[in-house]
Amino acid sequence: MAAFLGVEQSLTGRTWVGPPADQERRAEAMAQATRLPGPLCHTLARRGVPAEEAPAFLAPALRDLLPDPRSLKDMEQAANRLLQAVSRKERIAVFGDYDVDGGASSALLVIWLRSLGRPATLYIPDRIDEGYGPNVPAMRKLAAAHDLILCVDCGTLSHDALAAAEGAEVVVLDHHLGGETLPPALAVVNPNRQDESGDLAHLCAAAVVFLLLVEANRKMREDGQKGPDLMSLLDLVSLATVADVAPLIGVNRALVRTGLKVMAQRNRVGLRALADVAGLNEAPRAYHLGYLLGPRINAGGRIGQSDLGARLLATGDAAEAQALAERLDQLNRDRREIEQRVTEEASAQAEARGLDGPLVWAAGEGWHPGVVGIVASRLKEATNRPSVVIGISDREGKGSGRSVAGVDLGASIQRVASEGLLIKGGGHKMAAGLTVAEDKLDAAMERLAELLDRQGAGQGGPRDLELDGLLMPGAATIELIEQIETAGPFGASAPAPRFALPDMAILHARRVGEAHLKITFGDGMGAKMDAISFGAFDTPLGPRLEAHGGARFHLAGRLQINEWNGRRSPQLRLEDAAEA
Repeated sequence: MAAFLGVEQSLTGRTWVGPPADQERRAEAMAQATRLPGPLCHTLARRGVPAEEAPAFLAPALRDLLPDPRSLKDMEQAANRLLQAVSRKERIAVFGDYDVDGGASSALLVIWLRSLGRPATLYIPDRIDEGYGPNVPAMRKLAAAHDLILCVDCGTLSHDALAAAEGAEVVVLDHHLGGETLPPALAVVNPNRQDESGDLAHLCAAAVVFLLLVEANRKMREDGQKGPDLMSLLDLVSLATVADVAPLIGVNRALVRTGLKVMAQRNRVGLRALADVAGLNEAPRAYHLGYLLGPRINAGGRIGQSDLGARLLATGDAAEAQALAERLDQLNRDRREIEQRVTEEASAQAEARGLDGPLVWAAGEGWHPGVVGIVASRLKEATNRPSVVIGISDREGKGSGRSVAGVDLGASIQRVASEGLLIKGGGHKMAAGLTVAEDKLDAAMERLAELLDRQGAGQGGPRDLELDGLLMPGAATIELIEQIETAGPFGASAPAPRFALPDMAILHARRVGEAHLKITFGDGMGAKMDAISFGAFDTPLGPRLEAHGGARFHLAGRLQINEWNGRRSPQLRLEDAAEA
């Protein structure tokens, strides 16, 4: 296939790839049939939306897309046991993972129980000392003081730990890939159990918890009782869905769309305080959840105190929320410094090992286990290959992996663990964790690479930049950008459309901060537009565009609305460029 606009090697070394011919035809036919703008039709065609379904897709209604909670196995048992604990005033503990999904899932239950007058013990394990998921000492301790333990965003593979919870009953609410046998629990509600259909495999743990609360509220209505307000909880569900990189398809789109509207009301004191310290001064979008709020909530679990994020999301006290938000913001700054060092070392090691195979990996002594997942994401983005980064301490490595579309990393890591090359490992398609003995590291990574190779990992060009079509600056209006946003929210499995603006003149260019670039460009016929490129001076993009010397360029990026001092203007989030 010919390179788009003839760009075989852009300033960042990538080949530009345009939309397939059949997508072009479907987009043109949709534009004629619906009178929707061409760029929006290109976006819908790429998502596989037929023209007749476009109106419904652009206005996803939660009531139409929310599945019946009882379609998940063990859901009724879980809801009945939860309500029984409430009515009997039993002692309830919530054991959650230390990431955003685990924190939001935990907060959902704590808030729902609190509104019914039932306090719950919140337990988030320490990432360094306890690791991921339930462990035997913690479960023994919780079981001794509670009647019911709810494990959220974890527990599906924790056979020994759940068996240790003698004297208490355990309910698991999770979404990680299940094994051949289930752990000893009263109920395991998980759309990724092996005996599930897979229809709801894209849900994050917070969405599973939300469905449990939907079912519990339904049962309360049947008994003539009014349950807590669930719509107000959707800000937490949307945050978890985006931050956990769950695919923004099906009901997830509706959950995030509705949750963003709830979040914009700023009623949750924890999220309000966090938005303020993060400098979020506009209506939140999916981007803000993934890149502003999510990393700060994660910072506690990564390098600080694991329960800070869950406590922030669950609190109803404004003063506590402010203190927690400021602490998390500082931890996030510290995390960035640690992450930068590990990224540099891991990138150099991975490059020396080779970036053209099915797996990119790196391991280092003393690398902080709280940042290896982020560094794995950086390597994956740079190479378009599944990536694993491992921190080694006391001859044992703890690592995280991130995958690319179409390659199930969690299943492959689970397979390597079952073969004895890993101490433990698991996760889901796009992200997974593992623990490995240092002396088995090379063998484990070699076996993982074999399994990923069978799925086609590494066959995609690491330098391809996919584009949805051409656009001229005069057409990039606020109205068009808002119309394109209705095809969102954009994120995992639903990337925002990327357009090429051909043969542009750089009218003004300046460095912003240490590494960012701000430019104004025009088409030579009067229309002009601003663009921002983050990290441009870490690549050849910044220096070349800054010293453009009057040359003209093809520009590629995503459209966004820039809000500044009450003014709104179209802006290009510049990702790449090529000399015209």
